[in-house]
Amino acid sequence: MSTFGEVSALFLDFDSFFASVEQHMHPELRGRPIGIAPVLTDTSCCIAASYEAKAFGVKTGTGVREAKSLCPEILIVEAKPPEYIKYHHQLVAAVESCIHVEATLSIDELWCLLPENLRTREQIDELAYRIKRAIAREVSPYITCTIGVAQNRWLAKMASKMRKPDGYLLLLPEDLPEALYGLKLSDVHGVGSSMELRLHARGIHTVKQLCEASRSKLHSVWGSIEGERLWMNLHGAVLPEREVERRSIGHSHVLSPEKREQDKALPVLHKLTQKAAVRLRSHGMLAGSLHIQIRYVHGPSWAAECRFEHSADSILFARTVKRLWRQRPDKSTKILKLSMTLAHLLEEANHTPSLFEADMRPRMELSRTMDRIQAKLGRKAIHLGCDHDALADAPMRISFTHIPDLGLEGSADLHEDEA
Repeated sequence: MSTFGEVSALFLDFDSFFASVEQHMHPELRGRPIGIAPVLTDTSCCIAASYEAKAFGVKTGTGVREAKSLCPEILIVEAKPPEYIKYHHQLVAAVESCIHVEATLSIDELWCLLPENLRTREQIDELAYRIKRAIAREVSPYITCTIGVAQNRWLAKMASKMRKPDGYLLLLPEDLPEALYGLKLSDVHGVGSSMELRLHARGIHTVKQLCEASRSKLHSVWGSIEGERLWMNLHGAVLPEREVERRSIGHSHVLSPEKREQDKALPVLHKLTQKAAVRLRSHGMLAGSLHIQIRYVHGPSWAAECRFEHSADSILFARTVKRLWRQRPDKSTKILKLSMTLAHLLEEANHTPSLFEADMRPRMELSRTMDRIQAKLGRKAIHLGCDHDALADAPMRISFTHIPDLGLEGSADLHEDEA
């Protein structure tokens, strides 16, 4: 297999990050199987697990009840997103002391572009272990990372997956593609369960066969340019970064048992909506629709959506939530999970106001003023009355691709809650 270019990308993945931070902060958790859950209830799921728990089959997405069955000794710990964000920034700073971080891809992943004068095997080996020492010295020896280095970011990520936890692998052009043959198709970044079935249907059952497939064949399997991108990545090409268009902003929350009565759930839905509104304004965006979904403890889910003139007005969103809430057909069954999404996004700078709508500028300025006050004094300093009963609910969550800004999320009241 021909390859392009030389080794240029270093990919770093922090091992079981949330669980490792907990074990750093709480010595009594070290060496023990732990699972991290959003709320301490058996109906929740593990958003992370320590390697001691993973040895029993507990992984991300495993239900708490199932985790306790797989590993009776497991300790379930409630997630502390503000702490994870704090340590994320400390870890990035530790890596920066060794090499410039090109981009943080998620709270537990980042990558670095190797300078042209730092690409020999000896230099790369020394750099990788220097990064590990800096993390142990400046942050914690209990928060470890796995480092992969290769010709492009995709191959470097694959290299890191091959040496977890606390490992390091340098994939040189002459090592490929044979170094990948021991992987399963499901291990390949970009091959999900449905794509694996499509590959099987086209006679590709192993990573060796995937590597040997032609560029046109992979395009045919994927039915799009994504197949060609995978072929290029496998062959060591350095592809330009694609701009990701923001299409929606939303939040969801699994309710604790005492908040599952419907009258107690509505303020939580309002709080989720107001958090999304703050993020929307921080990105300079407007939304053209609001969607809510209710998942009941027993019975099917229900969802509804409302379209409106593009806006970022918190009062409009609150009134829309109230209107949609009244439409729900089941007004007695307990609620397990709430979700809301602001969609049909548009950059505010590109918006032309309707001639037939009321001037919303005063209310928009009111919302922005509230944002500034909350950023300075905390969310409890000022807020809409509709979410007053939920100020301690729906805490910060961290998605795979979004690292919350502590200021936007209300760092003052988060700090107070933690205290």
